[in-house]
Amino acid sequence: MVRPCTSATMSQHIGKFYRSAVSSFIFFLVVDVEVTGGGVNRETAAAVTHVTAQPLLLTPEPWNLWVTQTPAKEKAKEGETVVLNCHLNSPQRPSLTDLMVKWYKEDEKGQMDLLEKNVTMLPNNSRVFMSGDLSQGDVSLIILNVTTSDHGIYFCEVTLPDGKVVTGDGTKLRIRRALGLFGIEESIGTIIGVVAAGIGGIAVLIIVLTPQLRKCILCMRQESRQSIA
Repeated sequence: MVRPCTSATMSQHIGKFYRSAVSSFIFFLVVDVEVTGGGVNRETAAAVTHVTAQPLLLTPEPWNLWVTQTPAKEKAKEGETVVLNCHLNSPQRPSLTDLMVKWYKEDEKGQMDLLEKNVTMLPNNSRVFMSGDLSQGDVSLIILNVTTSDHGIYFCEVTLPDGKVVTGDGTKLRIRRALGLFGIEESIGTIIGVVAAGIGGIAVLIIVLTPQLRKCILCMRQESRQSIA
């Protein structure tokens, strides 16, 4: 038997339908917010992870390099081979093969570059070159068949990758030459000193003996006059 549709019954059906629609709308809204929020959280987490994974940029530690030249003074004879020692020391122990080494000489004529960027600068000169092992910090200079023109003060200079220049204290080179007299070999300074001393001694003798010579000459003249008379 079909019940008659009254106004009260219609109101109940409409209320149920309205509540069902509102519940469905709230459910879908909550689900959409969770999905959207989860996506944002995942993107944020990925961004944070990406930033955290970046390596920290550290400022490179500056080089501390010492250039040691030994000895402070060196002597050699003409025709000999001379080795001017120069060693590099660094507490960081970096690779030394990329360093630029320069040798130059200072004398009364000024400065002369002998070796620059590990290469000999003198044209047509095979007597001067670097003989050490750069990887071991040995940048010594070798000079073959030295002559008197090689005298002077030699400096070892090193340029670091950051542009800093470090120079040693220098080595003074003196060349001795053969006099050819009785096989005596002396340095140039000694030769000049001996010659000057000899000249000075002769001058002193002349000054001291001149009055005596004059007296002797006068005596000889008087004796010659007496003998004639």
